[in-house]
Amino acid sequence: MKILAIILCCAGLQANSQIKSDTAHILNEITIRPYFSPQPLLRTTGAVAVIEPGQAALQPVKSFVPVMNTIAGVRMEERSPGSYRLSIRGSLLRSPFGIRNIKIYVEDFPLTDAGGNTYLNAMDITAAGNITVLKGPQSGIYGANSGGVVLLNPSALLTQDSLQLSAALSGGSFGLFRESIAIGKTGKNYSFNLQHSYQRSDGYRDNSAMKRNYTQLFQQWNYSSKANLSALLFYSDLAYRTPGGLTEAQFADNPAASRPAAGKIPGASEQRAGIYSKTLFGGITNQWDISSKFRQVTSVFASYTDFKNPFITNYEQRYESTLGLRTYVEYVENSTNLNWKFNLGFEHAKTHSDVRNYDNNQGTRGTIQKQDELNAAGTFGFAHINVDIFKRILIEFSASLNDYRYHYSSSFPKEIAQRKQVLDLQLMPRAAVSWLITPDLVWNASLSRGYSPPSLAEIRASDQVINTDLQPEKGWNLESGFKYIPAAGFFQLYFTAFSYRLSQAIVRRLNENDTEYFINAGGTRQNGLEASTSFFLLKDRKNGLIRKLTLRNAATFSHFRFAGYSNTNQDYSGKKLSGVPAFGLVSGLEGTLPQGFSTFIQHNYTSSIPLNDANTATAKAYHLLQMGINFRNTSIAGFPLEIFATADNILNERYSLGNDLNAAAGRYYNAAPLRNFSAGVKVSL
Repeated sequence: MKILAIILCCAGLQANSQIKSDTAHILNEITIRPYFSPQPLLRTTGAVAVIEPGQAALQPVKSFVPVMNTIAGVRMEERSPGSYRLSIRGSLLRSPFGIRNIKIYVEDFPLTDAGGNTYLNAMDITAAGNITVLKGPQSGIYGANSGGVVLLNPSALLTQDSLQLSAALSGGSFGLFRESIAIGKTGKNYSFNLQHSYQRSDGYRDNSAMKRNYTQLFQQWNYSSKANLSALLFYSDLAYRTPGGLTEAQFADNPAASRPAAGKIPGASEQRAGIYSKTLFGGITNQWDISSKFRQVTSVFASYTDFKNPFITNYEQRYESTLGLRTYVEYVENSTNLNWKFNLGFEHAKTHSDVRNYDNNQGTRGTIQKQDELNAAGTFGFAHINVDIFKRILIEFSASLNDYRYHYSSSFPKEIAQRKQVLDLQLMPRAAVSWLITPDLVWNASLSRGYSPPSLAEIRASDQVINTDLQPEKGWNLESGFKYIPAAGFFQLYFTAFSYRLSQAIVRRLNENDTEYFINAGGTRQNGLEASTSFFLLKDRKNGLIRKLTLRNAATFSHFRFAGYSNTNQDYSGKKLSGVPAFGLVSGLEGTLPQGFSTFIQHNYTSSIPLNDANTATAKAYHLLQMGINFRNTSIAGFPLEIFATADNILNERYSLGNDLNAAAGRYYNAAPLRNFSAGVKVSL
């Protein structure tokens, strides 16, 4: 109640530099592309969340983590700066680091490779543009996934002016330094947006320094009145140290410490444990409007990643390359009472991974331990139909036929000739409906099948054993909800209830030497409620201390349990899913003040979190409080200047963000930073 009182009495959110529209605008005006074609957010058939660039810029930490955690049903973690993990509706079981069983696209290009891994931490948050999150399995259109889909739209950053330049500089606690430069130009037939950013931090914990150089170029060429060509290219050089997990006693004694030595096993700092990843990603899309009713879209994409991971017990090096194609056609038919759209297409990608493990001699590569080569190929064809009856009832059917296979071979210490694993073809359907009951109220429901094969990093985990017994996870998801978004009013509500039955759930396990392996854990029973509200307490006014005031809330309730799951003579059926809090509530208050000032305050409550499958260890509940202020009504040499300052974890809460689930010897905890601050300036030309 004390925190709620603070929120209700304070004005919130810095309007940072990248705001291009009012983030408190009426959301039923937002048009999104969850299933190829533009669609009003109000009428979407599934649980969809949208984050615009201005909303992301409001967060005090320049990371995907705080902004993604404002979405009901989504939890993002960061064990140390740069080490992301993303969960949609409890899909975290498989991700020691990185992102799995969630498909991520940048424009029409899959950022998720054919091996099932996604290097989202390679990207800079300011280059992501609009972020759309489709919660629950979306295999009908986007192929194999059991958690959901994230769509990034960097083209939203294209300026509407003829030429626009901006530069920002900021710094803060724990050695934080950040600079970013953006240039955008729009012409008659050609537009581009070039962005560069550099970010570094010493980190709160020992051995947790991070730095990232990121450059992205997005271009679009309208080479005819009916066709355009767009291209995306980015290069990321990311390096961050990994401090390692602490036991509960170590976490209580000194949360800023890195993992200490234990017997003959050295500590994280001594071994200079960390991740060094260089990624080059590119793609080209051609869109051809063949007629007013028929269009065709084709995308080709490729990526290359040089990945190094000096770990406590070994030094892993991976060379990964991906090449793929995605194409589809769309036919549209419109009439007074019946509109329908049909899409047909396919996606194919191949990923080659050369994995080598060496001795780790205090951060230096030593004698080779193991060398394997793995090749994954994922192909799926899909069909989607959208029928709009009287502009009130929207019905969608989609399905994909998924083929997944991988090859593996070994060259050291024992040579093994190439062997092939082909998984069974999987049909992944989705049926959904939304009914516009009134112009402000929509009911929606969907039934979909989720399917996600094991990733290459799970088939060949850090225990260096190729596990061909690991099976895909799959299941059915049923959900229903409603959206109340009045065209004019002070209140909006999104509500969704779902029930997901997953079989062969993939779960991470750790050996005593902290090398990991994965097993199929029987099934899960995941029942949940998600609710998001917006209260427009004060709309635009010209007088008064507070000119605009908006209160937003996102609540998540998760009743997730294991079913039919036993391991080493222990039955975990009925136990809570590891890593999933039962309840979460994020409340934020945004306000605009006179003379170009704006402020923000946000509170995040997360309930206790089970840390192992047996539920014998639990991370305590925590409260986070963030605040920011922004001043825009100033200039330097005639150019607009913005000044902003933020505070994070104001309550100085001691908590773990990014727990090591099922960790050996109880090393579950990765402490998040205590109270910290940042400030910066931005100039636009």
